[in-house]
Amino acid sequence: MKKILQDLNFSEVEQLVLASGEKKFRARQLFEGLTAGRKISEISSLPRAFKDKLLEEYEDEPVKIKEIFRSADGTEKYLFSLADGSLVEGVLMKYKYGCTQCVSTQVGCRMGCNFCASTLGGLVRNLTAGEILAQILAVNALHEGDEALKGRGREARTVTNIVLMGSGEPLDNYGETVKFLRLVTAGDGLNVSARNISLSTCGLVPKMYELANEGIPLNLTVSLHATSDEERERVMPVAKAYKIEQILRACAYYFERTGRRYYFEYTLIEGENCDEAHARALVSLLKGRPCHVNLIRLNEVKERSLKATGEKEAYRFLGLLEKGGLSATLRRQIGSDIGGACGQLRASYLERAGDGQD
Repeated sequence: MKKILQDLNFSEVEQLVLASGEKKFRARQLFEGLTAGRKISEISSLPRAFKDKLLEEYEDEPVKIKEIFRSADGTEKYLFSLADGSLVEGVLMKYKYGCTQCVSTQVGCRMGCNFCASTLGGLVRNLTAGEILAQILAVNALHEGDEALKGRGREARTVTNIVLMGSGEPLDNYGETVKFLRLVTAGDGLNVSARNISLSTCGLVPKMYELANEGIPLNLTVSLHATSDEERERVMPVAKAYKIEQILRACAYYFERTGRRYYFEYTLIEGENCDEAHARALVSLLKGRPCHVNLIRLNEVKERSLKATGEKEAYRFLGLLEKGGLSATLRRQIGSDIGGACGQLRASYLERAGDGQD
């Protein structure tokens, strides 16, 4: 596999261009072409000889959309193919305020959470910062002519918000994830505000402290899914290494360093964590902290035995949290008719390929 130009910031692209013997202004042409989601070979402002030279060393299209699935609610799910043939997936969710893209940071995952399809085959490899970024560039390019999805001014692109909640644990690929965050928030790049970016972690406590010190005030989201360490260990192996109290201390430090309230994801699993006793326990655990709870109805994975709670029970649980004084919402279920949960599309494709259907 060749190197990836999207791994480079503008200053690094400029150095590359000058080292190639090209004029300095070519750097802006190259960088703007890449930021627009163009292949190297498609950037018409560049001399063909220069493009051919670049293609000897760099991938023309490091990430391409292999399949698109569209939900009845407007959600789009993508199967991305990487240059080495690896597959990851992403989701574009359309809201009144703009479009949010969920991106992957790893091929597969090694965290082993029982409710997630991404971890079924384990971790294959980490993505580079440029491969994470290129997922967004590909979706922006796909919708380039769709004026209805574009924002205004500096936000004149489809993807206005980003969530790192796709395949993989972002903090398990810490260096490339932070590099991606710096690339995507750069003023001469996509210029996405850190406040429009959410990073979801299963609770890798040491890396949470490191992230707090990076000076990137994004929205930190922690997958909690239980109110005690014992129950959390049943669905999340990482809980054996990092206890809930350690996670809460790391979150408090994040708030102290960034001034940003933090979020907890709590997936409602039938018979596991969504009765009145668990609601009271969650209130006791989190009340008074600068946080918000996102309740999620489980997207069932056929390889797992866990079942989603009913809608009525989910709203009852939400009511108990609100009555107890917690800031909480029940996340709207979107994309369920196209395998909206992370890892489901990749797993389905690999299963079809194994059966000779692709």
